[in-house]
Amino acid sequence: MHILVTNDDGITAPGLMALARAMRPLGKVSVLAPDHNWSASGHVKTLNRPLRVREVHLADDLKGYASDGAPSDCVALAMLGFFPEKVDLVVSGINPNINVGHDLTYSGTVTAAMEAVISGVPGLAFSMDSPVDSLDELHYESAARVASKITEKVIAGQFPPSTLLNINIPNLRENEIKGIRVTRQGLRIYRDQLVRRLDPRNRPYYWIGGDSPLGVPEEGTDYGAVTDGWVSITPLKLDLTDYETLSILSRAPWEL
Repeated sequence: MHILVTNDDGITAPGLMALARAMRPLGKVSVLAPDHNWSASGHVKTLNRPLRVREVHLADDLKGYASDGAPSDCVALAMLGFFPEKVDLVVSGINPNINVGHDLTYSGTVTAAMEAVISGVPGLAFSMDSPVDSLDELHYESAARVASKITEKVIAGQFPPSTLLNINIPNLRENEIKGIRVTRQGLRIYRDQLVRRLDPRNRPYYWIGGDSPLGVPEEGTDYGAVTDGWVSITPLKLDLTDYETLSILSRAPWEL
């Protein structure tokens, strides 16, 4: 079992190292991650410039590789032959903040796992529910042990190559986590604001600012579960077709 570990926070992020350590008992681990933070980068494929990769020595005698591409670029590099041995599974994370609801379309953590599925390999995205810019302790090791247990079950369960799981873990000690719930995608509430400022030459520039997003804590959803102390596992598909509307549109008289 050859496991690729990647993330969107960069090769030096503590969540990446915790996840890589947790995967080592499960198979051969290779690390290929961005050389800087790509949070909220979405699904990227770099085609208009070359991608650079350099070797990085991580803790525990683990060798990694840092790319100047996006998280999805890192997965594409691995799947297309950067490593001589075929990759069997991609795990992405551990992101320090949850990826729930509409976050999935922005998240580099999740879209790295999506790139794995596009290449015919299962992808698992792991995120942790810690407040943005929190000074509280981040329980990466606890989250990594949860990630190991879930990954082990995926390996043993012979899931199809189209398996894409988005996993969100409470920022708690392992013995404080209530358990695991399989959930649907919930609803995020964004509080973005456009901040307009002037540079020293009196030219306008813009920040997308605002407070951190909220969510609807509905029963059965990813946000509802993780904020209530449960690990949330949400199975995802890349087929975005709205089949209900497809049926309605198919019955309509479309003419030019």
